[in-house]
Amino acid sequence: METTFLLPVLLVFGLVVGLLILNWAVPISLWIEAISSRASVGLGSLIGMRLRKVSPPAVVRPLIAATKAGLPLDVSHLEAHYLAGGNVDRVVRALISADKATIELPFQQAAAIDLAGRDVFEAVQVSVNPKVVQTPRVAAMAKDGIQLIAIARVTVRANINRLVGGAGEETILARVGEGIVSTIGSADTHKKVLENPDAISKTVLHKGLDSGTAFEILSIDIADVDVGKNIGAELQTDQAEADKRIAQARAEERRAMAMAAEQEMIARVQEMRAEVIAAEAQVPLAMADAFRSGNMGIMDYVRYRNIESDTHMRRSIAEGDDSPQKPPAE
Repeated sequence: METTFLLPVLLVFGLVVGLLILNWAVPISLWIEAISSRASVGLGSLIGMRLRKVSPPAVVRPLIAATKAGLPLDVSHLEAHYLAGGNVDRVVRALISADKATIELPFQQAAAIDLAGRDVFEAVQVSVNPKVVQTPRVAAMAKDGIQLIAIARVTVRANINRLVGGAGEETILARVGEGIVSTIGSADTHKKVLENPDAISKTVLHKGLDSGTAFEILSIDIADVDVGKNIGAELQTDQAEADKRIAQARAEERRAMAMAAEQEMIARVQEMRAEVIAAEAQVPLAMADAFRSGNMGIMDYVRYRNIESDTHMRRSIAEGDDSPQKPPAE
C-alpha cells in the first residue's frame, strides 16, 4: 500500500526536477521572449550558450533591446564580447544612445572602448551633454613678482574616436594648469591679469591642449583670480639677508685674521724683550770677569756708572718725569 502511494509522488517529483533541468538547459521562456520581440536567436544558440558557459539573459536581453531600438546586431558578436570579458548591456545601451543622438559608433568600436576599461555609455553621454571639470588652485607669479592664484572651469566633450589610447581628464587639467602658469608668468604686471582675466582662457584655449586626449575642450573659463604673496619682495628680502650673512662672515674672518696677526706681533715683541733681558743679565757677569782678569779697573767702573746715570737722567727729562731719579743700584 505504501509502495503504491510513494510511486506517483516520486514520478511527480522526478517530472518537476526534469522540467527544471530542461528549462535551465533550454531557456524556453527566454527563447519565446526573443521570438516575440523579433530578435534573431535560435533555440540551438541558447543551448550552445549554456554549453559555452555564457549567461543567455546577459546576451539575449540586450539583443532584444537593440532590436526594439532598430539596431541590427548579431548575437554571435554579443556572445564573443561577453566571452572577452566585456559588458554587453553597457555596450548596447551606448549604441542605442549614440544612434538616437546621430553619433556614428560601430559595434566593434564600442566593444573596443568597453574592453579598454572605459565606460562607453558615459562617454556617449558626455559626447552628447558636455561636462565641466574644475582645476585645482593654480599659483603663478607675474613679472612684477606678485603671486596670483587662479581657478578655471573647463568644458569638455568626449571624443569617441580617441577614447581608445587617449589621455583622461587628469591630463586635461594638468595642461590647463600649465597654460595658466605660463600665461600669468608672461604678464608684465599682475594688474593686467586682474583687469582682463579672459586673456588667460583665450591664450590657453589656442594652445591645442586637447591633442592626444579622449576629450575635446569647448571652453576654458576663469572662475576666480586671487592675489597671493609678493614673491618678488620675499626673494629680494631673502637675498639681502643672505648677502648680510655673507658680509658678516667675511668681516668676522678679517677680524679673526687681524687678531691672530696682533697676537703674533705681541708674541714676537715679548720674545724680543726676553732676548734683551737675557742680554742685559750678561752685562754684570761680563764686568765681573773683566775685574777678575784685570781688563777693567775701578776708575773704568766709575766712569761707566757716571755715563749710565747721565743717560738715565736724560731719559727721564725727555719723558717729562720731574721726580728725582735714583741711580741704579750696583
